[in-house]
Amino acid sequence: MRSLSGSVRLRAIDDDNRDVVSALRVRPDQEQFVDGVTSSLSEASANPRARPWLRAIYSDDVPVGFLMLADAAEPDNGVIPWPYYLWRMLIDGRHQGHGYGRAALDLLVEYLRERPAADVLITSIVPGPGSPYGFYLRYGFRPTGEWFDHEQVLALPVERRR
Repeated sequence: MRSLSGSVRLRAIDDDNRDVVSALRVRPDQEQFVDGVTSSLSEASANPRARPWLRAIYSDDVPVGFLMLADAAEPDNGVIPWPYYLWRMLIDGRHQGHGYGRAALDLLVEYLRERPAADVLITSIVPGPGSPYGFYLRYGFRPTGEWFDHEQVLALPVERRR
């Protein structure tokens, strides 16, 4: 695996990159585990009280993935029960296995360390063979024993800077 030092960044989604980011896709065998970018953008637009924070994952000038965070979601927003929830993350099938997912999570955790009361990041996964469960466990997420809809809930403590 090549070094990613300094090459991965999170970039806002705007009119200039929306089409190319919307074209990102996981491998066909992973589609049952994560919704695509276009449906994620629609879901974010329909749920502003969840305070969606949408970012494209770039390697240098190439979009390789997408993430969507509920960023200090309003209580009782109707969709996300946690203030900080990794709502969606995907790495395009052509770019998997190069460390971009880990690098994107590193950047997300750095961002969260500056957010008010962001002491834990929650995500949820559809279980099953080929799911991203192992990826999240290797990163440091742990099962909470909870289920959200049909997804297993995982939590990652976010340590504050001292």
